[in-house]
Amino acid sequence: MNPSAKSLCMAVCWLWGAHSSAQGSSPAVPQVETSNIIVKASSYAKSDVQIPVYTFKPAPAHNTGASGPWPVVIFSHGRSGSAAGRAATVPIPANGDAIRYWNSRGYAVVAAIRPGYGENVSHDPEDHGARWSGGSCSGPAEFGKTTGAAAHAMRSVHAWVVEQDWARKDRILLVGQSVGGLTTIAACGQSWPGVMGCINFAGGAGGNPTVSPGASCRADRLEEHIASSASSTDVPSLWLYSANDRFWGEQAPKRWHKAYLQAAVAAGQKAESEFFAAPPVGQDGHSLHSAGSHFWIPAVTAWLEKHGF
Repeated sequence: MNPSAKSLCMAVCWLWGAHSSAQGSSPAVPQVETSNIIVKASSYAKSDVQIPVYTFKPAPAHNTGASGPWPVVIFSHGRSGSAAGRAATVPIPANGDAIRYWNSRGYAVVAAIRPGYGENVSHDPEDHGARWSGGSCSGPAEFGKTTGAAAHAMRSVHAWVVEQDWARKDRILLVGQSVGGLTTIAACGQSWPGVMGCINFAGGAGGNPTVSPGASCRADRLEEHIASSASSTDVPSLWLYSANDRFWGEQAPKRWHKAYLQAAVAAGQKAESEFFAAPPVGQDGHSLHSAGSHFWIPAVTAWLEKHGF
């Protein structure tokens, strides 16, 4: 087993065990399948990069067919502000609750470590250049570069998924957390085959909860970038943010979503986009996906059922 796969399995087992202890139950540890794919060279990276992809399939009890095909959630992870943090990235959908939730609904979950993370930190294709220093923000804040590089990598994951016999090629959901959520919004506007909807958990970029809690760097530029995806998005989306998100604050995400809706209307797009404002989660609501499943599961379930997903 390679180091990435070993660390992933250890993390899954730990998270599942922690959840079991907290809930007084013993849910089965999900089986992890590891694959490797190539992200081709692009304007974001001069050479091909091999990345690991991890798949969590439903147990037979969660599905009428033990071997699929299953609808698929393609999950995009967040981003650490340091190279050490990016090297330690583990692409599980934040916690055991999320994997178990999707598997219980008959979805396979696919997560990958994008270029610039894990064992590929020598080059950082997603670096937007925005930096906080002494309470002030500087740098180019090229958020399009961040989502462009990340979406390019996740498009490679999508291309791999639709080639798998166990995958429903016409029933794919894009789901992401933090920068992965921002990436999901951007990818949702690219009309990937089979994508039927997108879920953004606490999406954004340029935040620093220590230096500038509750305010992202160049939130105005981020708003413009987010809105630019609306004109080409023709599938529904759900955005979920917590009131005490220390990366973006409570109000900025609402402005981003309002701008997104306005851009969609101006472009004649009719796909629905809903905003779920969750209550505070712990000390930092940016952990909504990992620590606030009791808030987001009902909201996500209602959205899925509304759209027949």
